[in-house]
Amino acid sequence: MLIFDPSRLESVMKQELIRRGVHPDAIGHVVGALVETSLRGVDSHGITLFPHYCRAVDAGRINKNPNMKILSQQPSVALLNADHAFGHHAGSEAIQMARQMADQTGIGVVSVRNSTHFGAAAYYGLQASRKGYMAFTFTNADSLVKAYGSDRAFFGTNPICFTVPMRNEDPLCLDMATSQVSWNKIKIYRMKKQPVPEDWGFGPDGRPTKDPDAVKSLNPIGLYKGYGLGIMVEILCSLLASGPFALQVIPMFTRINEKRSISHFFMVLDIGKFRLVESFLDDMENMVQRVRSLPTLQGVSSVMIPGDPEKQAFRERTVRGIPIDEKAYEDFLSLSQDFPGALKP
Repeated sequence: MLIFDPSRLESVMKQELIRRGVHPDAIGHVVGALVETSLRGVDSHGITLFPHYCRAVDAGRINKNPNMKILSQQPSVALLNADHAFGHHAGSEAIQMARQMADQTGIGVVSVRNSTHFGAAAYYGLQASRKGYMAFTFTNADSLVKAYGSDRAFFGTNPICFTVPMRNEDPLCLDMATSQVSWNKIKIYRMKKQPVPEDWGFGPDGRPTKDPDAVKSLNPIGLYKGYGLGIMVEILCSLLASGPFALQVIPMFTRINEKRSISHFFMVLDIGKFRLVESFLDDMENMVQRVRSLPTLQGVSSVMIPGDPEKQAFRERTVRGIPIDEKAYEDFLSLSQDFPGALKP
């Protein structure tokens, strides 16, 4: 296992995107999102995706200098055409628009179409909640989650992210796929040649498998409940934005020269339009600390709230660096021989 120094890695990643002529705003959000996500311990959506994104730019899938346009806007609602921009760039523009509308009316909702993979949904919700807002972030994805009662996939992993500000610490952050795990986690197990838990995925016959190379579809969380949540996210994202849905979406890791037209949905609430913000934060603090102080089962060190494991990982990795296995490191070297300079000495 190798270790990247976060600040050195950011510098080399930015230079790679500059060399490709990527828009400066996109560079900041792509690199910032990937490094922050890895520092938070979410390796499936962190820096390991960077070589893939570079290949997608080279192939023309991602528009490195997009002309994003607001197609329609009302006081609390807007539709943004991302022009196949980096999802990190489009998502950051959208969450900022939603915040500005929430300042005026209490709520801002932005639907995005013609985007690309935007990485971890938490990156956008945290942008808003670190400024004191409550936020919801959704995206659709290509068909990977087995439909309940069928032997094949229909909807994507369609994540749900909910963030809430807290006093004296990073926001509460629930960021979860509507599948048991993300597809990128399956790819990590393939890379490591390790068997996956039996409840993660299914083979081509629709039966559970531990072989990561045989996994063709993912298990929805809570069986029909996760399946239902996936439908909800699909409607809020693709149908509301008039984008392609589920089976119509181009797969992420194949046909890389084709545009994917991913759709996102962002909603921001101004807490101050409901009640005094300070009293809300007091209640949040009271609720969270009462949960954290609950008695634990044997072998469990503490009861956590959503986002606590990521906060712990962030504290540790900010000091120790970001781990990267040698196979993933080779993927970085295929881009540039500058990446050895990003390793911790």
